[in-house]
Amino acid sequence: MAVTCHDIIIIGAGFGGIGLGRHLSAADRDYLILEQAAEVGGVWRDNRYPGAACDVPSHLYSFSFAADYPWQRRFGTQAEIFAYLKHCSDRFSVTPHVRFRQRVLRAAYEPLRRRWQLTTATGEVFECRILVTATGQLSRPALPGLPGLETFAGQAFHSANWPVPDQLDGRRVIVIGTGASAIQFVPEIAPRVSELTVMQRSAPFVISKPDWRYGPIRQWLFRHFPWLVTLHRAWIYTLFEHRVPGFRGAAPWIMKLLEWNFRRQLRRQVPDPSLRQKLLPDYPMGCKRILLSDDWYPTLVRDNVRVETTAIRAVEAEGLRLEDNRLLPADTLIFGTGFRATDFLSPIQVLGRDGLCLDDFWRQGARAHLGITVSGFPNLFMLYGPNTNLGHNSIIYMLESQFNYILDAIRLVLDEGVPVLEVKPVAEQRYNESLQASLAGTVWQQGCHSWYLNEQGINTNNWPDFTFVYRHRTRHLRLDDYDCHPT
Repeated sequence: MAVTCHDIIIIGAGFGGIGLGRHLSAADRDYLILEQAAEVGGVWRDNRYPGAACDVPSHLYSFSFAADYPWQRRFGTQAEIFAYLKHCSDRFSVTPHVRFRQRVLRAAYEPLRRRWQLTTATGEVFECRILVTATGQLSRPALPGLPGLETFAGQAFHSANWPVPDQLDGRRVIVIGTGASAIQFVPEIAPRVSELTVMQRSAPFVISKPDWRYGPIRQWLFRHFPWLVTLHRAWIYTLFEHRVPGFRGAAPWIMKLLEWNFRRQLRRQVPDPSLRQKLLPDYPMGCKRILLSDDWYPTLVRDNVRVETTAIRAVEAEGLRLEDNRLLPADTLIFGTGFRATDFLSPIQVLGRDGLCLDDFWRQGARAHLGITVSGFPNLFMLYGPNTNLGHNSIIYMLESQFNYILDAIRLVLDEGVPVLEVKPVAEQRYNESLQASLAGTVWQQGCHSWYLNEQGINTNNWPDFTFVYRHRTRHLRLDDYDCHPT
């Protein structure tokens, strides 16, 4: 079979792939994006559950080079963000560079030829000098290993695989999980179902969500005075960034203020003291993701909704068997159990220099220099890699920081005659030791189990500092951190 060759290949056409593609198209670079689905959009294409929306305001959860989009709401819905991504892909001439329905199975580096070779599920083979992964951290649904799930007689699905139509009207539904997805779809389906049981293992901190539609006057002002959009973005950014000292433990009053917001909302919206007690988290504010909703608690007090905290023993044909031997009957099981966030590039098999397998290299936890490059894997660069997730601000800001760094690498390899860039192990180790030392004092390490941590309890996902610090560190690639193999 013929091999398709390009200078640059990007895996994934979500925010990362489209954003970097925009810069490559503008520079007239030879690149290709391999996308496993039939459309661009990433998680915002896939997560079509009722009520799906972002918890970062739209004008910041967008590219700085496409800030003029006419957002309809302060917090964008799934449909609006998906439309935005398709708009950007077409507007910036990225779409012609995308090969759809190409799920990458394997990427192997060939040192003699200094090229990456990729194999997809269709059997096609692609080669490139520079490989960029843009697969995200929230793309692989996580299902709990409940015994007997295969025996369930009804319908069972994960929120990321929401069926259309969903056939929930009048059904007895059990939702497993109370994370960011569940607090959005549970209020949407509760009025439609006959009975709704929410299985809660750990209560989340839920604070108010100041959302509203942008009226015609504000839309007109944003359209005719772009500097107002810039000011608006700056205000949102500053408002979110001030939470960092709270997460780092340097300003406990910030977490106390957020907790006051939470307790006030819980007290106002849940009059039943026994239910309120169930909904109190048993970990510090911020240790897990802080959730935004104004209709979560009002939904839980509905007559047809109940919160169950007893652990699940097994799934049976008729429903869930609990540890106290009660059977909860159900027609439908919905898993709001999140994603396998710490797996990163899996299930793609990535083989670097000397056949080094990335999964083996990351056996004790994913790590990378600046969350972008890994020693032993030349000319491989990651978008939204290890420890570049945020608990307080927009991931798009982090992605744009990474674009700068990767574009530097592309220029060095394709224009400056540097044949290979491979981060030095000492630079990678020094960076990650400093990173983990910073993480040790954060609220994320205060005893709770969240998707930020891997099985060893190592935080492989979050960035523990201000985002402008990361922007400064990634503004330019430092050649001193790299081995540049001679031709």
